[in-house]
Amino acid sequence: MPQVDLSLVDGIIDGHLGHPSAVITILQEIQEQYRYLPREVFPRISAKVGLSEAKVYSVATFYENFSLEPKGRVIIKVCDGTACHVRRSLPILSRLQKELNLTDGKVTTEDLLFTVETVACLGACGLAPVLTVSGQAHPAMTPDKAADLIKAIRETELKTAAALASEHSALRSNDPSTNAVGN
Repeated sequence: MPQVDLSLVDGIIDGHLGHPSAVITILQEIQEQYRYLPREVFPRISAKVGLSEAKVYSVATFYENFSLEPKGRVIIKVCDGTACHVRRSLPILSRLQKELNLTDGKVTTEDLLFTVETVACLGACGLAPVLTVSGQAHPAMTPDKAADLIKAIRETELKTAAALASEHSALRSNDPSTNAVGN
C-alpha cells in the first residue's frame, strides 16, 4: 500500500478552503489518489474542516462509492440486475473469482491489480450479461470470455511493467551520477 502523504491530503483540503460542506468532494479526491480512503486521513480531515472524526467517517461509510479497503488498479463490475442475472451473470462472477483467487469476502487481488465487485445494475440491460472493466462495458459476457479478458489485462500489465523497467534502466544508464568513473 502506498504511504499516505499528508501534505497531499492537506493540499486537497486546502483546495476546498477547508470548508465542511466540501467533505464529500475532499473524500472523493483523496480516494482518487489512493484508490481507497486510508484511515490516517480521517483525523487530518477532521482537524482541518472542523467536523468530528466520527462525522467524517460516517460520511465515508454511508456512501457506497467510498472504500476503506485498498482497491485494485483494474475495477471489474459484474452486473447482477434482473436481465444479467437471468442471462447467467453468476457463473461469470464465479469464473472471475476462480481466475483471480477471490471470494465473496475477498474482492481485491493480493497484488492490488484487480478488484471484482457486483452491482445491482449497470444500465446496459440490452447487452446482458455485461460487466465493466475500469468503466468500459463488455457485453454478451460468458465465463470463458471473462477468463480471456483477465488474461489479456495481465499480459498488458506485464508489457507495461517491462517497458517501464526498461525505460528506468535506460535513464539510469544515461545518468552520470550512476556511472562509475575510473573503475
